[in-house]
Amino acid sequence: MVLEGVGVRPSVDAGRILRAAEAAAPVEAIEQAARELGRAFDAVSVSFLIADLSGRGLVRLAHVPLHPGRPASPSSWMVGERRADEESATVLPFDGGPAEQSVRTQSLQVLPPGSTDDPDHAGLWRVLAPVTERGEAIGLLDLHLPEEPGDEVLAQVAELAHAFAFVVMANRRHTDLFEWGQRTRSFSLSAEIQQRLLPHARTCEAAAFTLAGWLEPAATIGGDTFDYSLARDLLHLSLTDAMGHGVQSALIASVCMGSLRGSRRRGGSLLEQVQAANQAIADLGSDEYVAGLVARLDLRTATVDVVNAGHVPPFLLRGTEVRPLELHVDLPLGMFSGTTYGTTSHALEPGDRLVFVTDGMLERDVSAVDLPRAIRETKDLHPREVVRALADAALAAAGNGLEDDATVLCVDWYARHEQPRVAVAGAEPRLASGPL
Repeated sequence: MVLEGVGVRPSVDAGRILRAAEAAAPVEAIEQAARELGRAFDAVSVSFLIADLSGRGLVRLAHVPLHPGRPASPSSWMVGERRADEESATVLPFDGGPAEQSVRTQSLQVLPPGSTDDPDHAGLWRVLAPVTERGEAIGLLDLHLPEEPGDEVLAQVAELAHAFAFVVMANRRHTDLFEWGQRTRSFSLSAEIQQRLLPHARTCEAAAFTLAGWLEPAATIGGDTFDYSLARDLLHLSLTDAMGHGVQSALIASVCMGSLRGSRRRGGSLLEQVQAANQAIADLGSDEYVAGLVARLDLRTATVDVVNAGHVPPFLLRGTEVRPLELHVDLPLGMFSGTTYGTTSHALEPGDRLVFVTDGMLERDVSAVDLPRAIRETKDLHPREVVRALADAALAAAGNGLEDDATVLCVDWYARHEQPRVAVAGAEPRLASGPL
């Protein structure tokens, strides 16, 4: 959302911004919150850029009223702009510039006048602030200010950008506007089903761990899913790959994920969750099955229990060594009714990283990627960047056309469960990736 010429500067008040958003319709909440933010800092313009679903850029959403009876001419649209009625979405691909650096490093970027070629904002200072919640990069605030901002102003901008994260999270539940803007490609029916199976937040920072997941879909959806849920002292994890492609595969994945979540929410043990999912898929009476890893990490004891249902094992990065985690292997879920499953337990050490992958990261052309080496070379990155870097490597190896979904789930372990998380504006600064 872009607002020009915002007015005088009252005191900075996060509550005022939240009240403005709540008073507006969901499709107008960001616009109204941005207006209040701009007034607070006497900004000339304020933009909110939401993270593109591809993970490779930002999207500027705007409301552009059309003249009654006169549709806008496509030749007048900006490069990369899409429109639906009066809504506009313009993709700004990551190019290594200040916007990408701000998201990657989770830090403010302050650009002096003349640092860009934008004639509309000549002579103005530009501030880019990450909009983040528990490490989930939701987007970016882009402000143009008439004067150089001091440290106090920058600290306030960072905190209010964090408040924007909650405005987006609250209002996107009530409208398709945000997701429409984030989609740079059309979704098939199977892709739509698959998207609904993924967790709402793909990244989660906690005191004891940080995790991030990413799914790079094949041209015909391959049935991959991942999930996580945090209890008081337990972290539940799963990575599954339903047999086949297309809608049938997505439906099998839905049954599997629905069963795992349902039994988990009923308080079922790890094995009860797995056995229930196996029976639910077997009861469908088809030949389909689901390979996967279902795990539970005890945050008090640093012990991870894993059920391997016919899947490739996860990788453990400890120091500079990368090795597959040794697991007992059982049959895939749904292959036979009444299959008995077992768990393998491993003790984690502070600094360990677990990387779960589906076989789309290992098969065919993607096998050219030396995955252990890639995991080792990305050890200094935040899991949010790790999963995308590994997916990018798979996509490049496949010539930008994956034959199977490539999915990655990365978990970093710190062993600080009883300690409070140290966060600034929605992110823990010392965990962030370094600049490009």
